[in-house]
Amino acid sequence: MPHTASRHLAESPRVGVRHFTYEDGPEFTARVTESKDLHRPWLFPPDTEAAYTAYAGRLIEDPTKAGFLVCEKDGGGIAGFININNIVQGGFQCGALGYGVFAHAAGRGLMREGLDLVIGYAFGPMRLHRLEINVQPGNAASIALARGAGFRLEGFSPNMIYVDGAWRDHERWALTTELRAAH
Repeated sequence: MPHTASRHLAESPRVGVRHFTYEDGPEFTARVTESKDLHRPWLFPPDTEAAYTAYAGRLIEDPTKAGFLVCEKDGGGIAGFININNIVQGGFQCGALGYGVFAHAAGRGLMREGLDLVIGYAFGPMRLHRLEINVQPGNAASIALARGAGFRLEGFSPNMIYVDGAWRDHERWALTTELRAAH
């Protein structure tokens, strides 16, 4: 399904980012199904319409979350997704990023462009000061994406997040508005 520029919150040469809608369910779940081998064991996005509706609902309705779809501008559809979870306002002004690329778009730099757009939106209209990414140490592609976007490694947390039936170690990466300006 082509996505028009008028729906994008921000654009780069090849992608635009926009919020999730309930209508994206069929395309999103089809992309998840095509990408299971790429995502496992790191990521388990919703792969049924019912699961997508619940997932999208949380991103759409919960003010502590914001979901963004990375869409190819040439009509290629949804390339991936980036969510900001655990958004805290006030003195902290921080959120935790989670993301995934779909198989047809992997290795093409589209998520890098999309992540740059989401970071700009988070530090701009959303008025956040800090973004964090928690990554399992073996997930080289995710670490490369974080590093390439200017995030710095801040630490290591054993048994931090429950993923795929077990508590998993995670590296903690972060970016602030000051680091982004210097990057």
